[in-house]
Amino acid sequence: MSASRDPTPLATLLAKMPLPDADRRKGRLHGNAVQHLRNLIVTGVLAPGARLNERELCEQIGVSRTPVREAIKTLVQEGLLRALPNQSPVVSDLDVEEIKALIDVVSTIEGLAGELAAAQVDGEAVAEVGLLHYQMMLHHTRDELPAYFEANKAFHRRIIELSRNSVLIWVWDLLALRVDRARYSSNLWPARWEKAIQEHQLILDALAARDPVLTGQALREHVRNGLAVLVSALQAKRDGARNSPQAD
Repeated sequence: MSASRDPTPLATLLAKMPLPDADRRKGRLHGNAVQHLRNLIVTGVLAPGARLNERELCEQIGVSRTPVREAIKTLVQEGLLRALPNQSPVVSDLDVEEIKALIDVVSTIEGLAGELAAAQVDGEAVAEVGLLHYQMMLHHTRDELPAYFEANKAFHRRIIELSRNSVLIWVWDLLALRVDRARYSSNLWPARWEKAIQEHQLILDALAARDPVLTGQALREHVRNGLAVLVSALQAKRDGARNSPQAD
């Protein structure tokens, strides 16, 4: 597997990230090969453009080639990998236009969820969201990005659940894979990561105040602010590639 040549602000942290599952039991690893590879891509350990070597993957995950090949097929179907004729599959690039579309859709969904949740939330549920926020802050202070990301996802999904709208929850889950990768990437910049903590506090405060308008607004702005950072970075990279001497 080749690593990306493009440095990221937290590349060192990502390089130290362990495999998602330390359990080496053969049966469980067979069943989780897809999840292993998916996590490596979503978290940037396998960066856009990285080529996958089946033999190395088998050694890293601890399974035979059959589950690895099946996992690769699944991830190609999900759009996380690109299959190339007579070559190893590569990790798909993050697409600027898709992320722009995600901003419009996800900000609307989460904003609506915030409005619905704030209108009916109770103290116990607010405390649950508050605990997840505290966990995020703790992981942030320790530079534990993978653990922060898990708490962050739980924070957002809990608010989605508190909307008590089954269709909204269903749509959010359908988008979760694409949102996960974009959200994780947006936190690779320390300044954005710090700002995200502040925005989560605003969301929690609005929810605790049972204010639907402020909660919805805080969530919409949070989604837009986070993914807009990623869009700007990808556009700058694309423009740089176009203007490079090699592109002429």
